[in-house]
Amino acid sequence: MNKIMRNTIILTIITLAAGIGLGFVYEITKEPIAQAQEKEKKEAWQKVFPDADINEFEAVEVDEAAAEKAVSDLGVKATVDEVCMVGDKGYVVTTTDKEGYGGDIQITVGITSDGTVSGISILSISETAGLGMKAKEPKFYEQYQGKQTERFAVAKDGGEGEPIDALSGATITSRAVTGAVNTALAYYQNAF
Repeated sequence: MNKIMRNTIILTIITLAAGIGLGFVYEITKEPIAQAQEKEKKEAWQKVFPDADINEFEAVEVDEAAAEKAVSDLGVKATVDEVCMVGDKGYVVTTTDKEGYGGDIQITVGITSDGTVSGISILSISETAGLGMKAKEPKFYEQYQGKQTERFAVAKDGGEGEPIDALSGATITSRAVTGAVNTALAYYQNAF
């Protein structure tokens, strides 16, 4: 019994020390991580609206009713995470599609005032290297750019909308990115 108590106390001390150490490291790294994420987000905004000055971007509150309607109308597992107004040029909508092959795919979509997709930027993706990760290549994501449509569709699936050529061997990723772009477009159409 004495040996069990001694081992319990030792494990408790080790666990407590590890917990305090992790908490300390978290507090030290929390601010630099937040700054890096904010910088990455602003770079994505600039990428989808390259002609806009960074001071023109103004975050606006997400219209939850419009977001829910967009997601339910499309029948996708997605969320509208953030919306930003770009002066009178248009909007930046950040969405996350939860049906990627490797998990969530978060993208930023620029939509001009007339409903044209000015560009997309992938913020977070963890797909298969050499297959789904090709979604980050211009050859794929530039298919959405400059198109004025109500929705996109992966060409091999058929369906209504502007056709998008799927990535070879990564149809699930192609569908997820397209779902995220469609969610942004549907939000734009419902909210603005």
